[in-house]
Amino acid sequence: MKTDVKVVELDVREDLRMKKEPFDKIMGAVKEVNDGESFILHAPFNPVPLHAILRRKGFDRVVEKVEPKHWKVTYTKKAAVIK
Repeated sequence: MKTDVKVVELDVREDLRMKKEPFDKIMGAVKEVNDGESFILHAPFNPVPLHAILRRKGFDRVVEKVEPKHWKVTYTKKAAVIK
């Protein structure tokens, strides 16, 4: 049986324009992502510090600069290794 893979998507560009810190919102969205699923973040810059945080949580990333102030980062949670 094939199941659909969930993709969580979040755009924080407006939050940052309004001077709102989106970190808690981002981490809340990340908690919804299971092994093999993806989280897509839209931001006005490449969120380099976030890459390290999510790497420690088991995420790989693909970064794409869509426009000068629009970055799309796809974080995919790696499957847990069973020992």
